[in-house]
Amino acid sequence: MTQVIQLDSEQPAQEAIERAASIIRNGDLVAFPTETVYGLGANAMNESAVGKIFKAKGRPADNPLIVHVCNREMLDIIASGVSKTAERLIQKFWPGPLTLVLERKPEVARSVSAGLPTVAARMPRNAIALELIRASRTPIAAPSANASGKPSPTTATHVLDDLGGRIDMILDGGVTNIGIESTVLDMTTDPPVILRPGWVTQDMLTEVVGIVERTASAEELRRSPGTRHRHYTPHARVILIEHGSTEIIEVVCREHLKDGAVGFIGHNQVTIDDVLFYSIQLGNRPEDYAHSIYSALRELDSRNPHVIVVEGINDDDEGAAVMDRLRRAASELMPRS
Repeated sequence: MTQVIQLDSEQPAQEAIERAASIIRNGDLVAFPTETVYGLGANAMNESAVGKIFKAKGRPADNPLIVHVCNREMLDIIASGVSKTAERLIQKFWPGPLTLVLERKPEVARSVSAGLPTVAARMPRNAIALELIRASRTPIAAPSANASGKPSPTTATHVLDDLGGRIDMILDGGVTNIGIESTVLDMTTDPPVILRPGWVTQDMLTEVVGIVERTASAEELRRSPGTRHRHYTPHARVILIEHGSTEIIEVVCREHLKDGAVGFIGHNQVTIDDVLFYSIQLGNRPEDYAHSIYSALRELDSRNPHVIVVEGINDDDEGAAVMDRLRRAASELMPRS
């Protein structure tokens, strides 16, 4: 049975943190909040413990994990050859939603990096996560705490729905702040390459270190979690309308209502008088989408529609991260006109 413990997100109770840390030290699994999404944590130095993450999630073995640290000193346990460029990024963006791909030290469990010579590392900006890592006295490997391929969890309830009975404990810190996963930046190339867009944008990175590339080869993408397999998908088929008027969206929804229930997520109000039409309206800012898109997909999926139609947003700046996730979730794309 999975134990769920509610904690103050700013001042977590130390007794509960110590209990969770004991589970990590014993080689078992704890889900915990970060500022991005909930993570499923295990001792990153323990091969057997890391293997439990893959088993609980049903995660492909060739999909590497992010290792979370609580301070700069802990990074030296898992990574070597940290460049001056990487140090500038750490000083600017840690703790925060930036993951750096670095040279991996051999002490790290091999499955963390899917056998690669690199390791993806970040320091989360969340008091519960940081306290858990400190109390565990070890770096914690933690992908998103969901069944592999499904929308990432932004609440403890999402974690329980997917992984209840498969993991030991969930630390409930409420709804996550940002709502989508971190930016992943490969520091083993010159210039650095963004392997996965996130809340730390290319412009933000460029201001600190100069040229940063966005495109990456298939070989480079192997170094990042969340780039090579289907992700963020509910049971229902997702149709992403990257850009379209309310009229176009209504036409698409009505067409699919002929075959059964339809869900809609978007920033425009779509009014269709049908008991099988379910709608969730979001704000049109990237932060509105990021904070709510995974929970909206899960909520609509619980109504068993055969299709969920999603309205896209502008993919500039932070919007690029949102649209990256939506394109990965989509079964069908209606591109910008």
